[in-house]
Amino acid sequence: MPALPAPALGLRDGDRERLSAWTRSSSVRAGLAQRARIVLLAADGVSNTQIAARVGVSRQTVVSWRSRYVRSGIAGLRDQSRPGRPRVVDHDRIITETLKPPPKKLGVTHWSSRLLASRLGVANSTIARAWRDYGVQPWRAETFKFSTDPELVAKVTDVVGLYLAPPENAIVLCVDEKSQIQALDRTAPILPMQPGLAERRSHDYIRHGTTTLFAALEIATGKVTAACQPRHRHQEFLRFLKQVAKAYPERELHLVVDNYATHKRPEVRAWLAANPRLQVHFTPTSGSWLNLVEVWFGIIERQAIRRGTFGSVKDLNTKIRAFIDNWNDERAHPFVWTKTAERVLMKANRQTTSNSRH
Repeated sequence: MPALPAPALGLRDGDRERLSAWTRSSSVRAGLAQRARIVLLAADGVSNTQIAARVGVSRQTVVSWRSRYVRSGIAGLRDQSRPGRPRVVDHDRIITETLKPPPKKLGVTHWSSRLLASRLGVANSTIARAWRDYGVQPWRAETFKFSTDPELVAKVTDVVGLYLAPPENAIVLCVDEKSQIQALDRTAPILPMQPGLAERRSHDYIRHGTTTLFAALEIATGKVTAACQPRHRHQEFLRFLKQVAKAYPERELHLVVDNYATHKRPEVRAWLAANPRLQVHFTPTSGSWLNLVEVWFGIIERQAIRRGTFGSVKDLNTKIRAFIDNWNDERAHPFVWTKTAERVLMKANRQTTSNSRH
């Protein structure tokens, strides 16, 4: 007499939705998704033999997971702790070795998980897990630079004070130049973006010369006064200062500039002394990031220069001017500084170079 098929498995309230979600999720382990599918098929009245054939397991495995669900519900489908002594992984040793430079005989600059695993005799997944738990990332490196300006505090306080509380009836302008902008032209026409395909361009290019972009950003409105010059000597900088003064007639101007040598030449100082309505505020040495025009330089670099193709320096200058005109007409917005001088100086303090958290 043939065996009767197993009755349909009864599911607890809300379990069907959760089990169905497990079978669709890409983040759930494959084994857990497989068990969820077994239970769902059993709940639909599919026989154990058919379930085994569909899922690709033995009939006994189907019976086992059905029984586990009946006893413990969804919790019974998860992996249970195995008997015996748990495996001990010495994360302290892993992190300690990671923080040491690799031996010179290896000829490498930093550890990889496989290289360190080979040295310590463990799986590379164990190394990766320890690095993840302790936030250690040997493949990453960052740069830093400390300002040695003896007037660091005074200059940061002065510039940040201008941003947060500008003088009444005065205009604050962030002034700088972006030098050596190359007019690069590709050796073949660019292939435009298409559905499923990114824009494609030839790897090699032709250089047609360079230009220097002088810019003065009005932080209250985001408007930019700019000029393209072939060089970036003090003569070009002084010419640009005169252009800025003409663009804002009879207004008190506070100019934030960095410590570039051309900004401090005697000719420039003499002209500023003869035009006292323009007052210059210098950022600290190695602190040009305080100048908000650098933010705008990043915008034009990403949106108009980096991926541009230019047949000549004249073409480059024309396209830069088109971007600036559109920016001033339609896209300009205030550049708002939010951090106080105290917070900036706190961030500028030297960080500790060692960490014994592990």
